[in-house]
Amino acid sequence: MNDRLALAEGAFTKIDAEEDELFYEPPRLVCHIDDGAIATLTEFYRVALPAGGVLLDLMSSWVSHLPPEIDYAEVIGHGMNATELAANPRLTRWFVQNLNRETTLPLPNTTVDAAMVCVSIQYLQQPVAVLREVARVLRPGGPLVISFSNRCFWTKAVAIWRALDDAGHSHLVERYLRHAGFERIETRQLAEWVEDVSDPITAVVGRTAAM
Repeated sequence: MNDRLALAEGAFTKIDAEEDELFYEPPRLVCHIDDGAIATLTEFYRVALPAGGVLLDLMSSWVSHLPPEIDYAEVIGHGMNATELAANPRLTRWFVQNLNRETTLPLPNTTVDAAMVCVSIQYLQQPVAVLREVARVLRPGGPLVISFSNRCFWTKAVAIWRALDDAGHSHLVERYLRHAGFERIETRQLAEWVEDVSDPITAVVGRTAAM
């Protein structure tokens, strides 16, 4: 079982069981969703993330898809490849950490206004533990936006993700958030999948308890 999620044993195994550091060692300076999906996600960030706030971009890369015209007090990046993070112009500071081995975030309590996980939630093997850490560092009422598409590194996605369809992915992420203590959980379909035309993008948003 994974932190009371009541999923079958093996739900968080991966086809590629080698250390994640080996897989993520080569920089991948590419986008993992198409331009249309990126545009709709950026538009959603424009209204979901507080302008002028402190953001945590968890499992980030060389691009954060944030609205270019909006300034934030700080954007803290996390990822698995230092070259990718160093190339991201929106990050104020960043750190490298394997969340599948160490789930504790090196950030103080209630110091972040909003957080994002973009097209990466499928790789977490201890998702509830990690999301509880996100809840810890968020200020009361702060949103966490988890977005995903139908693309992934198949061999690094956990078994339960590989077994589900798009609707199942939404329900699974909602379940993660509930077990991690988030409230007012809402799922939004931002872009539809059209075969050979456009990528889908879904956002699940949860908020920490307000004071």
